[in-house]
Amino acid sequence: MPYLALLICAKISARLRAIKKTASSRKLEKRRKAIIRINKYLARAGVASRREADRLVEEGRVKVNGQVVTKLGLKIDEERDRVEVDGRRVKLPKDFVYLLLNKPSGYIVTMEDPRNRKTVMELLPSLPVRVFPVGRLDAESEGALLFTNDGELANRLMHPRYQVKKVYEVRVKGFVEDNDLEKLKKGIYVDGRRTAPVRVEVIYRNRENSLIHLEIYEGRKHEVRKMFYALGFDVRKLKRLSIGGVTIKGLRRGFWRHLKPEEVKKLKKLTGLKQ
Repeated sequence: MPYLALLICAKISARLRAIKKTASSRKLEKRRKAIIRINKYLARAGVASRREADRLVEEGRVKVNGQVVTKLGLKIDEERDRVEVDGRRVKLPKDFVYLLLNKPSGYIVTMEDPRNRKTVMELLPSLPVRVFPVGRLDAESEGALLFTNDGELANRLMHPRYQVKKVYEVRVKGFVEDNDLEKLKKGIYVDGRRTAPVRVEVIYRNRENSLIHLEIYEGRKHEVRKMFYALGFDVRKLKRLSIGGVTIKGLRRGFWRHLKPEEVKKLKKLTGLKQ
C-alpha cells in the first residue's frame, strides 16, 4: 500500500478512536450527573424541601427499589432507581412549567379541599403535568401566586434564606400615623417573634382609609394582616402585587399566564440555581 494511503488510514483510525473516546467520556459524564442525593431528588420532584426530605427518610417513609432507606445522604441514580414516598412512586418531571395567577378572593390555596370549597386549582387550565402552588395566600387575599412542577425552585422561593422580595398592597381602616409606619419599618412583634424590617410606601391616607405598599422578605402565615392587627388596624383588602419581581400588572383578576423565560431566569438567579 502506498505511503500516502497508509498515512490517511492512520489518521482516520486516530480520528475514530478520538470520537469513540469523546462519546465514552460524554456517556460517563451523563451517568455521573444522574447520581444525586435522595433529598435533592425529592426536592426536585416537589415532594418536600431538602430538610423535610431528610425527615421523611429518617421516619422510614422513603423506599428505593422497594427497600426502605433511613440513611441520610444516600445517593441514587435518578434515571434507573425507583423511588417511593408513603407507597406512592415519585418521578422527576421531564419538562418544567411556570405559571402566574392573579388570584381573586374567595379561593383557598390548596390542591384539593375535603370541604369542597373553591380552590385556586379550578382557575388553572388543563395541563399535561401536575403543578402546585408556591407559598400561600389566605382565602380573602388577592394577587400574585406562582405555580410550578419545579420543586427545587419552589422550595427555594419559599425559604427565608433566599430573601425573595414580595410586594403587597394593603388597605386598612383609618389613618396610619407616621409612628406606626416607623414601627413597621423597624419590625414589630407578631406571635412572640419580631418581624424583619420592611420597606413602606404610603399611596394615600385619610380618616377613613389608608393604602400602603409593603415590601417584605419573609413568608410567615398571615404575617401582613397580623402586623397591622398588632398596630390596631383592621385590614380591609390585601393584594400581593409581585413575587421576586414577577408582577401581576396587566393580568386580570382570576386569569393566569406562563412566566416569560427571563422571569424564570431571574427567579433562579435570586435563589442561587444554575440556569
